[in-house]
Amino acid sequence: MNNHTTILIADSGSTKTDWALVTSYLAPRTSYLEKLLHTQGINPVHQDEQTIRHILNNELKPQLDGLPVAAVYFYGSGVRPTEEPLMQRLLQETLATSQQASMQQEVPAMAVEVEAHSDLLGAARALCGRHEGLACILGTGANSCLYNGSEIVSNTPPLGYVLGDEGSGAVLGIRFLNALYKGVLTDAVRREFEDEQGLSLADVINRVYRQPMPNRFLASLSPFIHARRHLPALNSIVVENFRLFLQRNVNPYGRHDLPLAAVGSVAFYYQEQLAQAAAAEGYTLGHIERTPLQGLVNYHLVTQ
Repeated sequence: MNNHTTILIADSGSTKTDWALVTSYLAPRTSYLEKLLHTQGINPVHQDEQTIRHILNNELKPQLDGLPVAAVYFYGSGVRPTEEPLMQRLLQETLATSQQASMQQEVPAMAVEVEAHSDLLGAARALCGRHEGLACILGTGANSCLYNGSEIVSNTPPLGYVLGDEGSGAVLGIRFLNALYKGVLTDAVRREFEDEQGLSLADVINRVYRQPMPNRFLASLSPFIHARRHLPALNSIVVENFRLFLQRNVNPYGRHDLPLAAVGSVAFYYQEQLAQAAAAEGYTLGHIERTPLQGLVNYHLVTQ
């Protein structure tokens, strides 16, 4: 009788998916990260069933080498409750056929457990574990929730970068460009920006209003801002972006008593400014992580 189980945990965005293949032993009670796997991103809102199946069969399955996987926990952007059954079925099929091919069985060896959830629940479980908390995603986009230690209790709709997404990299880019071309920032900063990025005002207008994925372009300006965050005017722009996020998205939960935790590149690289904003709005910072994968591994291994 085997004294171990192998589980697969995924953190998926629209660009890429990171998979952690973990073996957990019952006696002695230890766990090992066997390896990290990578595929392109999976988003059931933007990809049809055929495309997702192709990614799983042609990118994920070859990396598994037929290894029997007892359970898979998938967290991804676009995995709404209506898309959860689709993701569960496709993952189940992939794991079953992978094991069947390895063991040369005619009857599929089905995985014991398959779960698919939103990236927001993944962030909450990674950041807060099995404790109550306020969990946020602060990357290209932004999101938040009130979490009870297992599930999301409440969520303020982020509304995207046109109507909302305060605190995100995209909105940070908007506020920076507004300040840059309306005279809030110095001419020296504007010249540095245009020289370093190879952009003029006309180019910026073209990228924002005429090219696809303007949110990604806006968020891509973050490294320039980050390198000059010591400048009072830029520091203020970053802090105010976070304060607006807290005021519009987190304050409605009415739980200043809970720690504020966040995952994502914007939260990670602007921790000092996030701490300033949190203090100004009466919050205490909890965990800040670049990605949620290690936290998700810790969460699921607790019950293995």
